[in-house]
Amino acid sequence: MYTFEREFKSENIDSIKVVYESVGWLGHDNEKIEKIFLNSSHVVIVKNYDEVIAVARALSDGVFNAAIYDVVVKKTYQQKGISRKMIEILLEDLKQISCIHLISTTGNEELYRKLGFKKLKTGMAIYKSIKLDSEYTE
Repeated sequence: MYTFEREFKSENIDSIKVVYESVGWLGHDNEKIEKIFLNSSHVVIVKNYDEVIAVARALSDGVFNAAIYDVVVKKTYQQKGISRKMIEILLEDLKQISCIHLISTTGNEELYRKLGFKKLKTGMAIYKSIKLDSEYTE
């Protein structure tokens, strides 16, 4: 049975790291995980009993803007509607915000379109990683 928690607990760091690693995101050490989750205004941690199987987070100014990041589901739990549910929870929590941005990994764009997201005409980014820059920018 899946539980969707809205609170980050440091005791989950090792399990969250396993989730990131399951999808090939290897740059998230325990210190970085703790920092990004503590600095996020909204988090969703999904557990299957005691096992962390998915995470998502958002940053918001609480009024005008928010950005959703790191929607990640452990490989063995993908294609079960977990990403959709996490986004729905974040959208509910951010319902008073007038503009919500999201950066998708390649291949997941259709899910976000189905949830109401639209491609930006003027969205821009600076990536320090050459690999990410070549994948996500024109």
